[in-house]
Amino acid sequence: QVQLVESGGGLVQAGGSLRLSCVTSGSVFSINAMGWYRQAPGKQRELVARITTAGNTNIADSVKGRFSISRDNANNTVYLHMNSLKPEDTAVYYCNARRIRAGIWSLADWDSWGQGTQVTVSS
Repeated sequence: QVQLVESGGGLVQAGGSLRLSCVTSGSVFSINAMGWYRQAPGKQRELVARITTAGNTNIADSVKGRFSISRDNANNTVYLHMNSLKPEDTAVYYCNARRIRAGIWSLADWDSWGQGTQVTVSS
């Protein structure tokens, strides 16, 4: 089992920055990919960024150039760095950990979710 705890959300003005953290615990050795999703009211959950243990990253087009993802393996933590925030970035952000096959994000043996952290960007 893997447990995920997100932090770092809050209220920020448009143009501001936030850094979200996701600390993992439990069977962390079994994780080979992690990502951040977001869900705004009335919208589907959207994959924002992902990273593998090999360090390969992928950023959604909607946030490319503004968001980045990184990991601190020593502390079992993944970060989402968000810059130049816009009101449309307002959402609950969720951390996801999974065991993927053949390097394919959607081909996961299992995954686990955090409880989410609210990000609100005011105009």
